[in-house]
Amino acid sequence: MRIKNSNGARRLSNFWNFFGAIQMISYQARLVAVDETWLYHYDLETEQQLMEWRKSGSHHPNKFQVQKSTGKVLTSIFWDQDSILLIDYLPKGQTSNMECYSSLLVQLKDILKEKRRGKVTKGVLFLHDSAAAHRALATQKKLAYLGFQCLDHPPYSLDLALSDYHLFPGTKKQLKGHHFSSDTEIITAAETWLDGQPSEFFLSCLQKLE
Repeated sequence: MRIKNSNGARRLSNFWNFFGAIQMISYQARLVAVDETWLYHYDLETEQQLMEWRKSGSHHPNKFQVQKSTGKVLTSIFWDQDSILLIDYLPKGQTSNMECYSSLLVQLKDILKEKRRGKVTKGVLFLHDSAAAHRALATQKKLAYLGFQCLDHPPYSLDLALSDYHLFPGTKKQLKGHHFSSDTEIITAAETWLDGQPSEFFLSCLQKLE
């Protein structure tokens, strides 16, 4: 009898693990994440890059720069488990505000209707950080109007988004140590790298929610 109960408990546990996995897959399929970051014309080289220079014994082409450049562009990236959905770059002299963000949300909805109709049908789960423009009442109303269900961040990570754990570090690692002469150059380099990432790259980031 004890063995029977043990087997039953194991089967029940396996069922709930399977059910949880199915729920997570459904959850990930509906999720869209967004975050903002600065892309610098020059960012400090990583320790690994510096070690590679030392090991090779080759002469560094430029004097080591000890701080980031002042040239930079604010980048907003919307993405899901498959790929990048929308990238926006804030024009010089403008500030990121509620109006700009609401406009991007409308663009995102149009892109989803074209490329991810199934996601729209099932209901979009939307994840962003706690920036002022994101928390504004008008933004919340816009999200509701567009049919986006906004997810809350855990209380210990209000200022962090999924992009901070995987997407941005991976992108910036590829850009560090390179000198870009303009916004266009840094944008092209970032987009080229992101476009070359397989869907597994984006999915692995969402799986950090498990």
